[in-house]
Amino acid sequence: MPRKSDTIAINDAALDRRVKLTEEQREEIRKSELSTRKLAMMYGVSRRTIQFIKDPEKKRQNLLRREDRGGWKQYYDKEKQTKAIREHRNYKKKLYNDGLLSKD
Repeated sequence: MPRKSDTIAINDAALDRRVKLTEEQREEIRKSELSTRKLAMMYGVSRRTIQFIKDPEKKRQNLLRREDRGGWKQYYDKEKQTKAIREHRNYKKKLYNDGLLSKD
């Protein structure tokens, strides 16, 4: 049975901590002539994220290489994942209790 916080959707990108870049920001990055290092500092993301946005083929190749090495399982840490889920649920509860989210 899901927890109440699992059924609450975060529809506001400003409140959703999982979303790093909006689609508008991604488009700006694609069009920009600045270096990946400068773009990464400007947007607060990794250089790798900028590379993948500018060249989707690199991202596809990286995913294929990762799959060959065993996929996501080689990086999975059950305790770390449990802690992250717990923190995210508590964050959603706080937003809901503060009236920033509705149960729609």
